[in-house]
Amino acid sequence: MFNWEGVSEFVAVAEKESFTAAAKQLGISTAQVSRQVSSLESRLATKLFYRTTRKVAVTEAGEIYYQHCRQVLDGLENAERALSNLQSAPRGKLKITAPTTYGESKIAPLINDFVSQYSDLAVHCTFTNQKVDLIDSGFDLAIRLGKLEDSSMMAKRLSSRRLYVCASHDYLSTHGEPHLISELEHHNCLQGTLEYWRFQDNRQERSVKIHGRLNYNSGVALLDAALKGLGIVQLPDYYVHEHIQSGELIALLENYQPSDEGVWALYPHNRHLSPKVRVLVDYLSEHLD
Repeated sequence: MFNWEGVSEFVAVAEKESFTAAAKQLGISTAQVSRQVSSLESRLATKLFYRTTRKVAVTEAGEIYYQHCRQVLDGLENAERALSNLQSAPRGKLKITAPTTYGESKIAPLINDFVSQYSDLAVHCTFTNQKVDLIDSGFDLAIRLGKLEDSSMMAKRLSSRRLYVCASHDYLSTHGEPHLISELEHHNCLQGTLEYWRFQDNRQERSVKIHGRLNYNSGVALLDAALKGLGIVQLPDYYVHEHIQSGELIALLENYQPSDEGVWALYPHNRHLSPKVRVLVDYLSEHLD
């Protein structure tokens, strides 16, 4: 069994660079700290500190030992915090951001159900398609779609979304149905914020530049244009699924269907999630299709 005697005292002295300050932090006498550290050095057969009348500094061996001990103590603190959080109900203010349409149609109903279960929780939710900075803007949680770029954040995959290329019967009866990606250049492609559409061709991701007479930065506007027979559109499933099911829109180029994209919960890199964020992330993961 590992002998923990002297470890907490050693770490405190290493961080405070003082036996007296370490003793004050631990709430014990300076003499007790000194005895414990000396006993630890004897047990390890290693000098951990350089001691002078004015200064205490860790040795090279002491610095190595400190780094490992700090990790172990941090792990124990996190374990205790995790157990404490497990028993804590979400409370306080929770600030969230999510993409506009996905947030309104998928996230908001779940948040409303979630809030109804916790009377001590207040949620401030902002829907925007802008990639806001979570730290600068004070957000606890962001819902992001597609490929993640910010590696400084922690992320959990909640669900997925699928892109569909589709058009109305009226448009296809007039202009014909494309069967190859290359045929899109002969069609009016309803363009969103990107100039290209994503496909998978021979198991390779492929981006194809598209052209058309209409350009919107709104998926709702693009959907309306497609339903009115104005062109072909590529949109995520939550815009078009019910219209494909009803037959109002026809799914096209299904052999070139791109891989599903992730729906992510993104949050600042903390050592452990607060109960309110952890419980909401688990709730969204369970209830998002």
